[in-house]
Amino acid sequence: MIEFYWPSTQGEWLAWSSAAVTVVFGLMLLFAPRTSLRILRLQTAPDHPEALSEARGTMAGFYLGVGICALLFAQPLIYLALGAGWAFTAFGRIVSMLSDRGVTGFNLVSVAIEIVLAALPLLYGLGLV
Repeated sequence: MIEFYWPSTQGEWLAWSSAAVTVVFGLMLLFAPRTSLRILRLQTAPDHPEALSEARGTMAGFYLGVGICALLFAQPLIYLALGAGWAFTAFGRIVSMLSDRGVTGFNLVSVAIEIVLAALPLLYGLGLV
């Protein structure tokens, strides 16, 4: 029988927390895409409803897929994938901030959150915590 695995060490809790936040972000994108896009400072064009399916499909699907797998299987390699995803998200935001003159308060807070969400599972997955 498969049962839900609760983390038992501090490192596992840190990685699990990052996965849980990722799932929450995915659920927000799936069930409230307009609100989520507004929070992300994005808007859809009225004549392009497919933009909402992009938020629900591509963005929510990836967050939910990786986050739920990390929560259910609780394996270091899955946590590494989660951490790498968040690390490259932060890297992309930093590149945008430098090349697109996007150094704003929103981007600074966002990159800080992304770095934390990347560090938690990476530290555990690499055996550093």
